[in-house]
Amino acid sequence: MRRALAALTVLLCAVALAACGGSGSDSGSDSGGTTAPKVIEVTISGESVTPNGERVEVATGQDVELEVTADEAGEIHVHSDPEQELEYDAGTSTVTIKGIDTPGTVDVESHSLDKVIVQLEVS
Repeated sequence: MRRALAALTVLLCAVALAACGGSGSDSGSDSGGTTAPKVIEVTISGESVTPNGERVEVATGQDVELEVTADEAGEIHVHSDPEQELEYDAGTSTVTIKGIDTPGTVDVESHSLDKVIVQLEVS
């Protein structure tokens, strides 16, 4: 009787530990993919750019959406690894900078205007 009771106790403990482990690993994978993109409004008018070289903090791997309002179509260059080149249309458009995996400061600029739009501080 004692052997049966001991075996049942071991079995119940094993089932309880397996259930706890499975629950914890599922919740961990859900939390990693829930970071919303950082949204930055960008205005390009003639030779003027807003923001103009400001620093913006973003999390490692977090996408950045640039809401671009421009009087002419153009291209934005992101000095990340790998580098990203993003085209925008005249008027209002949204371009997405894919999440950057390496911490540090990343310049986002307009080569045609030779201006830094924003510096992303990736941490």
